[in-house]
Amino acid sequence: MTTEDILKALSNVQEPDLGSDLVTLNMVKEIIVNGNEVSFTVVLTTPACPMKEHIQNACINAVKLLVNKEALVTVNFTSNTSSNRTDPKTILSGVKNIIAVVSGKGGVGKSTVAANFALALAADGAKVGLMDADIYGPSQHIMFGIRGDRPMMKDNGGKGLIVPIEKFGIKVMSIGLLIDEKQAVVWRGPMVSSAIKQFVSEVDWGELDYLVIDMPPGTGDIHLTIVQTVPVTGVIVVTTPQLIALADAKKGIAMFGQAQLKVPVIGLVENMAYFTPKELPENKYYIFGKDGGKHLADEFDIPFLGQIPIVQSIREGGDVGVPAMLSDDLISKKAFEDFAAYAVRGIAMRNANMPATDIQKII
Repeated sequence: MTTEDILKALSNVQEPDLGSDLVTLNMVKEIIVNGNEVSFTVVLTTPACPMKEHIQNACINAVKLLVNKEALVTVNFTSNTSSNRTDPKTILSGVKNIIAVVSGKGGVGKSTVAANFALALAADGAKVGLMDADIYGPSQHIMFGIRGDRPMMKDNGGKGLIVPIEKFGIKVMSIGLLIDEKQAVVWRGPMVSSAIKQFVSEVDWGELDYLVIDMPPGTGDIHLTIVQTVPVTGVIVVTTPQLIALADAKKGIAMFGQAQLKVPVIGLVENMAYFTPKELPENKYYIFGKDGGKHLADEFDIPFLGQIPIVQSIREGGDVGVPAMLSDDLISKKAFEDFAAYAVRGIAMRNANMPATDIQKII
């Protein structure tokens, strides 16, 4: 066996999402051949790649079928998270992907989805930050069990930077960490926009594969400020199945579909899709209606990222500061893992196949 033989065989292995083979995509590195033993490294587009096992099996089969059926094949993995930023990187320079989690209305579990999405990404080795942009109704400091904590400051060449609080491997920043919990944020739009700009320019986010932004509900000042301040890779829309939530979710999808925004929708996730009692894990009760989110995704021709059930442990985890991804409830954990896997694939495909990510200049 030669290195050329191995490369030729691996040129028949397709990356499932990017539409080309591993060799053309320059994903194969460090080929070592020693008799019947061969090893090589595949560079994934994200440490959270859900197709790792599929790629591994395809590589082994290709070498055995096309080169040597007796070959002992070792496939190693590393990752270089894909990014498609073309902005000057004067802001959030170390962040590869910025994902906004949005909803048309409040009460659909957007913050719960954002928190567990961030944790699912980190569980697979990605470097993740979570920014709570819901200035009027912050909740991430509660969900991560850091209420009452205060972030530190650091000096960066004479400029003070806020150091986000790290919990469960996630860098978290929220207005709830800076003000008294009993104090209402009674600010006009310009003050809110100023706070959002500080969260991205005066917080030491460092090197991140993904910065997840928990957006406020609706389509307002904060949404415009975000896309005009940072290069948003894409948005994830959260809805529940009932008609009133779907009507508002349509507005959120329509907002980012406008020509002047040009922010791709990575996909839609349906929260509170069905109720599953802990004692009857196989039972599903569609108390808010069935498949409303899926039908909406089909209507707008956007990817459907999955369904999150109503499980008591999800609510309990958010209240006590230990999100569902960290619980022993396998039903809710599996739902968030599956959703995150589809979202990660969507982000990689967006970076490979769509126009570059840039800051929006809205007239």
